Amino acid sequence: MPSLRLNFHNSTSPKLSSLDALKLVCSCKTGNTYEQYLLKEYIAYKIYNLLTPKSFRVRLIKMNYEDTKGKKKTVSQYAFFIEDIKVMAKRNHCKEYTKTKLTTEQTNREQMTMVAVFQYMIGNTDWAVPVLHNIRLMYPKNDSTVPPYAVPYDFDFAGLVNADYAIPSPDLPEIETVRQRLYRGYPRSTGELQAVFAVYNEQKDKIYELINKFDLLTQSNRKDIIGYLDDFYKTINSPNDVQRIFIDNARHE
Repeated sequence: MPSLRLNFHNSTSPKLSSLDALKLVCSCKTGNTYEQYLLKEYIAYKIYNLLTPKSFRVRLIKMNYEDTKGKKKTVSQYAFFIEDIKVMAKRNHCKEYTKTKLTTEQTNREQMTMVAVFQYMIGNTDWAVPVLHNIRLMYPKNDSTVPPYAVPYDFDFAGLVNADYAIPSPDLPEIETVRQRLYRGYPRSTGELQAVFAVYNEQKDKIYELINKFDLLTQSNRKDIIGYLDDFYKTINSPNDVQRIFIDNARHE
């Protein structure tokens, strides 16, 4: 079942018209396993919402899939809407950036550090700024000269989700599975990193509470996510690991 884009902008539903069109993320297959993958991706969005307002909001729904020919039983599964880029940008007093292609380091430096650390946190390497792969850009509407902000989305290839179809890119021989983390950010000073790490540490309790109270996930999946994040927090609070992972082995090209 592919993801859908639902257009609410029509005269038959005036109360929903303001939503315009929204992307609907669905489980790619039926069954509990794939529904759990979707719920874990949903929780990744919710975690990022706690770290920065420059993030896509999501809304969980229960979808009924009905065969109009009556040959198959109705299927009921969770799905979630993703906030429209224009709405998300407006909420942050920004506009979507649609001009020339940019390199990673041509975006807002502090926000790019936040993005790169988050992708490391959830074990996601399936993103790239220059080709806007699972990244959208926006800039302050009152100053188009400042570097745009990067906003990530689409986390189903993350180690936190651990989907059976997710594999690392062949261009990344350093890792064999998506559960292995690889930092894809560029070099930053210790001070720049610590400023971002401080946000993660400040929000840790809220992040863990979010996960532990999300009872649509099985207990084993919640426990697995907490354990996966425990390793991340151990890393960012170890000076030796920070130096090795985020400075010495940061990207240079």
